[in-house]
Amino acid sequence: MSKPPMTSPNTPPDASPSKLSELIALAHEPSSAKRRELLREVTDLFFVSGQPHSMRQLHLFDGVMETLASEMEQDVRAELAERVADATQAPMNLLRSLAADDIAVAAPVLTRSKALTEQDLLQVVNTKGQDHLRAVSQRSGLTESISDIIVERGDDNTLGVLLRNESAPLSRKSAETVVDRATANPDLHEAVIDRHNLPIDLLNEMYFVVEAQLRDRIMARNASLDVNDVQAALEHSRKRLAARDGALPIDYAAAETHIRHLQAKGPITPSQLVGFLRHGERTRFLVALSELTDVDFHTARRIVEHKQLDALAICCKAADFDRTLFLTFTVLILDNGEGMARAQEYGSLYNNLSRETAQRTLRFWRIRRDSGDVAAA
Repeated sequence: MSKPPMTSPNTPPDASPSKLSELIALAHEPSSAKRRELLREVTDLFFVSGQPHSMRQLHLFDGVMETLASEMEQDVRAELAERVADATQAPMNLLRSLAADDIAVAAPVLTRSKALTEQDLLQVVNTKGQDHLRAVSQRSGLTESISDIIVERGDDNTLGVLLRNESAPLSRKSAETVVDRATANPDLHEAVIDRHNLPIDLLNEMYFVVEAQLRDRIMARNASLDVNDVQAALEHSRKRLAARDGALPIDYAAAETHIRHLQAKGPITPSQLVGFLRHGERTRFLVALSELTDVDFHTARRIVEHKQLDALAICCKAADFDRTLFLTFTVLILDNGEGMARAQEYGSLYNNLSRETAQRTLRFWRIRRDSGDVAAA
């Protein structure tokens, strides 16, 4: 009985001498079509075995495939990228070359290949454009280092892709950058609010810039917090805050002196608060409101000037103001008949808000006051 032909220990599995002869002959063909055929043959040969390749075999495949791929049209390279993107044992030089290729080629490798190392990905996100950054942003299992570079170099579209990838961790610094950028771009609001692992203090910074539906999501998350979560978040927030809200009004000092004088005689009464609003003494009202609710002046001013009545409800509920007093504030702040027409709606809003949730939310707003922002503004 004749023995089967011997193959070299470095011969790839299933590569018979006749098959190798064919591939060698193809390698000498000058035509693009023949070299494309060679690339596909080598690729098929790489994937056909169910056994791992030796390091020697892998190196040989890598060299041939990378060289051939560099000479091929984009659609051929894209087809190759699709094939190697899911390979557990990949030809690494080829893989890195494909990852740095045009995005039509690189996308499947950047989004799916588990063979790419953190250093490979850092090279891409440090040197390539937004399309490549967006592809990397979709990967599972990113590291903070990679996410940090994407936040630093990515445009807002790229940032949105990264934010929607819950498996992509963000460092505290990157999360703060994300919130700062989202404050100025409504297109990022939902992605930021819906990110489950965004620090709760940063989430609450978004309250005053997002629409009502997203505010409800913030409040829902606040309602689920325990005291330890709140305390840890407040500690982070104290380190972050700086005065950003602009100068105090020209009559602030006089208004503060007046409120201090009233407080020396006794607690400020609801009728006094209403009187300030009725007589157009807006700054006195804001100083008194900030004192009674223990939020900073700038937060109180933003709520009133922007007619953010849901935020006003939070302040009033946390301070245990009567529902009627809140509705009176609403009517006077709107000052156009809308408050009276929508009294029932605002009353329901106030009734449905729990004092506990309001107090939790207000603790984040109070950080400004504790940090001395009013004095620094």
